[in-house]
Amino acid sequence: MSRMAPPDTVIRVGGSPARFHSQALFLDGTRPEPREVTLAIDEDRATLVSGVDIDWPLRDIREVPDQAGGDLFVLRLRDDPLQRLILPDRSLAPRLPRLRRRAPVTRRGRLLVWAGAAIASVALIVLVLVPLLADRLAAFVPPAGERALGEVTLNQIRDALDESGLSPVPVCDSAPGLAALNKIRSRLTAAQDPGQPLSVHVLGHDMVNAFALPGGYVVLFDGLIQSAESPEEVAAVLAHEIGHVVSRDPTRHALRSAGSIGVLGLLFGDFAGGAVVLFLAERLIQASYSQEAEAAADLFAHQMLRDAALPPDALAQMFERFRAMGGGTSGLIAHFLSHPDLGDRIAAARRATPEGFEAATLLSPQHWQTLRAICD
Repeated sequence: MSRMAPPDTVIRVGGSPARFHSQALFLDGTRPEPREVTLAIDEDRATLVSGVDIDWPLRDIREVPDQAGGDLFVLRLRDDPLQRLILPDRSLAPRLPRLRRRAPVTRRGRLLVWAGAAIASVALIVLVLVPLLADRLAAFVPPAGERALGEVTLNQIRDALDESGLSPVPVCDSAPGLAALNKIRSRLTAAQDPGQPLSVHVLGHDMVNAFALPGGYVVLFDGLIQSAESPEEVAAVLAHEIGHVVSRDPTRHALRSAGSIGVLGLLFGDFAGGAVVLFLAERLIQASYSQEAEAAADLFAHQMLRDAALPPDALAQMFERFRAMGGGTSGLIAHFLSHPDLGDRIAAARRATPEGFEAATLLSPQHWQTLRAICD
């Protein structure tokens, strides 16, 4: 704007000198270069004029925010999307009564209808179509792909849970502890084949939690092992998670979460971004399956425990402990506490233990202690 010099032309309006005049750059919307013009105000018509090019009613002039240096005064005509006037100062501003008035919203009802339709469409995609497609696609995911998905997700979860940001949460690998854990897994799977290889891991984190991942991965947290009062309770939780693996619940849940987050990421501009990864990891850690899926996993666990000569009411004991701890315990198994029928599930686990049922010893006291020390 330094090229604008004080005007040396006196504009006459109605035969008299105009009381306001100023230099400006004018973009007419058709030529690529601005032209320097001299502006004046026709007081009788309340109009900004400049020769034959500009005849703008003062009430129809609006300000265009200067997004660059903020030192220019840019004006437009209300109903013209292209023409612009660029002034070196704001001396004209007091004469413009509707300088910052927004354009009136026309067809408000139609806009509301379109907005409602857009929200309904997103809800339909996220809540209906994505779950439906996920359930269909889960049956076609090859075992190798499902296994790879589980491995990648486990690594993401380990990174997401690390509060220091320097290294992932460790996988506990004490040899005596792993041997005790393998005894539990072998006892369960020998009695009832889950139909696919299982990879059971313990993460060195004090969260009281356990979850299943695609591809036969089952994750227990050290916090859960420390909260259990017997190896049978750990076995009961493990059997429940194996039930989810057999039903492929983690694969369906992962596909649903990834699809929903992908749709929302496209809408909010973070598709495949860091927030997507962290949110997906959180969704899988705190997986909240449907009541039907939870009931099926419970029934599977009851049968697996009975077949392994272990008491199904160990699951009830663990459920009761979760419920007692649930008030403010961070990271408590979300899908155990997310359903209002937890009391019914406890009662069902107790009924699943036949009267006079005799359980065989699972671990010796020494092996139980080595399992509890698996992360030491």
